[in-house]
Amino acid sequence: MDFGYFLNQNNLGLEKPFDRVIAEGRDIAQYCDRTGWHSIWNTEHHFGHEGLEVCPNPVMMSTDLAARTERIRIGQAANIVTFRHPIQLAEDLAMLDHMSAGRLEVGVGRGVYPRETVNMNPTADVRNPEVNRALFAEALEVMKRCWTEEFFSFEGEFFQFPVPGVSFSHAMSPPRPENTDPDTGHITALAVIPKPFQRPHPPLWQVVDTPPSIDFAARNDLQAMFWIPPTDALIPRFEAYRDAASEARGLELGFGEGIAVLRDLFVTETMAEAERLAGDGIVRYMEWVCEFRGIGNHRYPGEELPKTGGKLDLLSYEWLHPRNMLFGTADYVIEKIQEMREKLNLRTLLLWSNFPGVPHEAVMDSITLFTEQVIPHFTDQSDPAEVA
Repeated sequence: MDFGYFLNQNNLGLEKPFDRVIAEGRDIAQYCDRTGWHSIWNTEHHFGHEGLEVCPNPVMMSTDLAARTERIRIGQAANIVTFRHPIQLAEDLAMLDHMSAGRLEVGVGRGVYPRETVNMNPTADVRNPEVNRALFAEALEVMKRCWTEEFFSFEGEFFQFPVPGVSFSHAMSPPRPENTDPDTGHITALAVIPKPFQRPHPPLWQVVDTPPSIDFAARNDLQAMFWIPPTDALIPRFEAYRDAASEARGLELGFGEGIAVLRDLFVTETMAEAERLAGDGIVRYMEWVCEFRGIGNHRYPGEELPKTGGKLDLLSYEWLHPRNMLFGTADYVIEKIQEMREKLNLRTLLLWSNFPGVPHEAVMDSITLFTEQVIPHFTDQSDPAEVA
């Protein structure tokens, strides 16, 4: 089983200088690298004056971590491709793949918060989901062509490469039939350098939640990454991904294959200590997330939530904990991970523990306990699919 760390950086109230935020991320990455974790993942958010999700450039942070580590794989969960020029992002990621000697994992997303999407790229505005999804699909297709074709061209609703009517005449670059119209001299295709270190490209992941996103990832050969729903509520989502991917690829995909789950983690010596140290941090963060998304994703299958005056009235540590939180002793966390392995055939689990307001020393203590007391329990276990 592969364990990855989700480095969602926070600086509640902007109390710390930003170089300290970066240093704490490096500290976590280097510890995970030394102790055999499979991967570490950055994320992307903008305009966080509240001090929540202060991580605007996952490629730059990944590059820094790649230079300071040796074995751990480096991922982004996710690059918001609707915010970027797809060719430039493809170039940046291909360079990072070389700089890390092929340790790159590429996560892609469409964007979540309207204040981000509309200001980073008005066309990406999530308040117009059909346009946002179409833009995402085109940008991703351009990136794949940059990586896999010696010379590529593309014409869609949002992008056209190369721009028509442009010539390039230079003695050191004679025209070739692959990239130049012999009659007009206009450029007909572009060569993007470099190609990735991993061929045809690094592993691709999409952070998914809704049925359309699950279906898109499955049918476009993207691995899927889930976060909030309880284990039992993930089963039909895993089935939907498996069925769509199997149909698209013309082969029977195994249940749980190509899927990762992210869970909130805090390991301590007692159950009460986990709540004392990190309970307030995770609840405050969930208040931030659920103000936009609501709390419906936390429901058990078939559960009807009671009607309340406010949409976050149910949100508390006691309500959240049994649904999806790995907070408590090593034995408790082992039990919950084992449940996910048995029910989901889970192969990749990502963990997040540097919650808003939680001291870095407490975060490192929790990661250390998980590494020393939980990971070894799963190191020698056979793959559930092989056992079945």
